[in-house]
Amino acid sequence: MSSSGLEIAVLVPCFNEEAAIQKVVSDFRAALPDATVYVYDNNSTDKTSDVAAVAGAEVRMEYRRGKGNVVRRMFNDIEADVYVMVDGDDTYDASRAPELVAKLVDNNLDMVVGRRVETHQAAYRAGHRLGNAVLTGLVRWLFAANIVDMLSGYRVFSRRFVKSFPSFSREFEIETELTVHAMQMKMPVAEVDTNYKERPPGSTSKLRTFRDGWRILVTIMNLMRNERPLLFFSLIGFVLTIVAVILGIPVIGTYLDTGLVPRIPTAILCTGLIVIAVISIATGLILDLISHVRRETKRLAYLEYPSPGATKKSRATAA
Repeated sequence: MSSSGLEIAVLVPCFNEEAAIQKVVSDFRAALPDATVYVYDNNSTDKTSDVAAVAGAEVRMEYRRGKGNVVRRMFNDIEADVYVMVDGDDTYDASRAPELVAKLVDNNLDMVVGRRVETHQAAYRAGHRLGNAVLTGLVRWLFAANIVDMLSGYRVFSRRFVKSFPSFSREFEIETELTVHAMQMKMPVAEVDTNYKERPPGSTSKLRTFRDGWRILVTIMNLMRNERPLLFFSLIGFVLTIVAVILGIPVIGTYLDTGLVPRIPTAILCTGLIVIAVISIATGLILDLISHVRRETKRLAYLEYPSPGATKKSRATAA
């Protein structure tokens, strides 16, 4: 039990972080002395598990590769009131963890994101910075997200967030899915500036700018299809309609001038595109209703658990 009256779990997903994991575990044990630090080793080929155990963490394994698989397993297995999730690469500031937890509890939030502020020029590669800005901007536009650093790996969650989160991601797309889940459920969230430094010697990044950037982009499109199907299929219908109009203008012009339709294949193509556009919009309308029902189901699961502030108050009263 933590000093705030809440049970806190520090969740550290990692893969081949032998060089960094000891300091991560030690720093978070010092910052949150009453919390339990869980290190989930994603089938590492080095001594990550041994080093983490010696440092005082409770070590568990997830053999399916991919950060998304690890986070899903952690959320399924661990029972706590507050969850602190951080990467095992020693790039985040553990000393800010109490502040992030306090902000979550005192303001009854469901997610607090550690917004990265670079302390070393080499900490945040230009490609990663640009990709984060583009992808975060896209999510802000599509889902009305009020998050600046969507891809930060340093976050604090409430129990009701974790237990209502239906994760399907496999790799680094998990941060996008976490953000969209909070936005679609209209959860109260916040960001706090935290220092972000370069990795220690011997630790290498597993993130690949173009490969993982493409996967995140595909994830955003899939989430848009699943969470905002009317917008997704309406955009498809709009594009098809525009193409049909552009191709059909010469055909209509010829018909008005001569009363003939000499370009029959083009006319058939345009008709087909309009039919598909109408079907696409109708599909969006149907799936939007289904999506609404899914959100209501997730909302009910979310409401099964009290807010962090209410949990703290009840624990204090019982004590």
